Amino acid sequence: MARPKHRTAPGATYFVTTNTSERRAVFHKPEAAATLERKIIEYRDRGSYLLHAYVVMPDHLHVILTPGATTSLEKAMQLIKGGSSHEIGLKFPVWQAGFSEHQIRDREDLESHVRYIDANPVKACVASRVGEYPYCSASAKFELHAWPVASGAKAPGDVATEVRRG
Repeated sequence: MARPKHRTAPGATYFVTTNTSERRAVFHKPEAAATLERKIIEYRDRGSYLLHAYVVMPDHLHVILTPGATTSLEKAMQLIKGGSSHEIGLKFPVWQAGFSEHQIRDREDLESHVRYIDANPVKACVASRVGEYPYCSASAKFELHAWPVASGAKAPGDVATEVRRG
């Protein structure tokens, strides 16, 4: 059965969710979670996308990103998933095929999804308060890009990439 194509728009910002294969708690192990987080930041630093928020949960990943001028949403997720899988080096697949996405419509939509990401570790009982969980943007370990003015705004490389703390 063919996977449905993602409906993506150039320069748009997306909330993306992807699960581990068979929902295994691969990222319950700190080394694996740190590897995935490092890959997310590495490809952000290479200019593949603007990174607005993320959380590495034991069995899934949520990320809000704006793909770069020469990077599709599919390519951005391939970099994150493939790069982390290769480094983690398990004998079974790390990720489920595909991912789901939601195009961010406006600032209120963005803020709602950032709150969801920030609260996800608390809701899943892996942290007692927002910002306490180490593998998320709410921990403020890494700088994040400010959201381009509106969904459909220019992609990285075409705009000044103001950065904000998590």
